[in-house]
Amino acid sequence: MWWSDPGRRAALRTLVALAAAPGVGLAGCGFSLRQPPKMAFSRIALQGFAARSPLAEQFRRELSQQVQVMGTPDKADVVLQALDDVRERSVVASTSAAQVRELQLRLKFNFRAHTPAGRELIPRAELLLTRDLSYSETFALSKEQEEAELYREMQGDVVAQVLRRLAAVRV
Repeated sequence: MWWSDPGRRAALRTLVALAAAPGVGLAGCGFSLRQPPKMAFSRIALQGFAARSPLAEQFRRELSQQVQVMGTPDKADVVLQALDDVRERSVVASTSAAQVRELQLRLKFNFRAHTPAGRELIPRAELLLTRDLSYSETFALSKEQEEAELYREMQGDVVAQVLRRLAAVRV
């Protein structure tokens, strides 16, 4: 048998040891998992989001890992105010029989950050993300799921960009 050979057995033990400790090989090269940006404040309030907004829920989830998310802006250090949260879907290409072939998905988020006293920390900013989606009537259900997944991905990108901007804020 191939595993009875002493040289192969030693090589197999080495492979098993490396597989058991995957971080060992990467420790010396400076690799580390991406960490969320560190916030310079301890309390934040979210304002202006629609009720049961998926974007607001993701902000709460991400921010609560580092800071306390307050219900009212009175006791917060920073107020993140959503001015606009729009999801758009438009037809980009269609056939001569008026069947949709390609869609463009857009997620637009306008926001600003300020202190409860009104001092502006981040002036009004707009994030606009777009994704193209091919479409076929025969695969309508799967394309609907793909569209939902693309919106979730764009929403995650928006949250990450806003968190990086909030990390640069000094109260």
